Amino acid sequence: MRIRATATAAVVLGTVALSALAAPAAQAAPAPGPKVTFSNVKIAKTLVAGATGRASFPVTYTVTKPAGLNAKSFQSGPAIYRGTIAKPSDLFVSENPGTCKAASATVLNCTAAMVFNVSDGELINSESGAWKVGAVAVPTDKEGYTWQGDLGSTKLLRQARLTTDATPEPVKKGRTITVKGSLTRANWETNKYAGYGAQTVQLQYKKAGAKTWTTVKSVKTSAKGALSTTVKATADGYYRYNFVATSTTGAVASAADYVDVR
Repeated sequence: MRIRATATAAVVLGTVALSALAAPAAQAAPAPGPKVTFSNVKIAKTLVAGATGRASFPVTYTVTKPAGLNAKSFQSGPAIYRGTIAKPSDLFVSENPGTCKAASATVLNCTAAMVFNVSDGELINSESGAWKVGAVAVPTDKEGYTWQGDLGSTKLLRQARLTTDATPEPVKKGRTITVKGSLTRANWETNKYAGYGAQTVQLQYKKAGAKTWTTVKSVKTSAKGALSTTVKATADGYYRYNFVATSTTGAVASAADYVDVR
């Protein structure tokens, strides 16, 4: 869930609510949370979310606690943020607390998920890009929380879609093949996919029976995301467009289109 750090907001892990993250200067400082530390946080390097629905990504992490601290006395979960963990400019906390298993009297191995409710307007386009990774722990029976930041990094990216259509099929050897396509990407604010213009896309070819793709040329999309180029027919094989990720948008390769050369 998104937490707006510029205003009073509650962080919820399961049924536990915490006091404001960014309290006004006149407000008392929040109570300290459990004396735990986080490590070994593992989250995908890129989190790609589509235009609708819920995007969920697994996270694992380790909690180290005092031997006398009951594991049931607190809950924990991962977070991603921008800025600093003390004063984040934007923050997402896991929707539910992590599930933890004791590895020893002082170590818990935990699993959780970062969930983004795209259809509910939780994401805005400006939030695509680089994020820092952190974690939070909260007591189950009182207020307070423990934040820890700089536990890693990830990218939250908009999903791209790509198509390829090679014609004519079949075609005589030496004739011209026209390869068209379209590159679109998720708009988190309209919950639709729109053309992604002025982007460089690779046209790739794989000869029938081969295992690897070869880049034939680079093609730039139109203002509306359309693609079109031509190649000479040489042998039976597959064509596809391939888009390499940008700082805001995930990578994608289209489905392959087979061309019979006679």
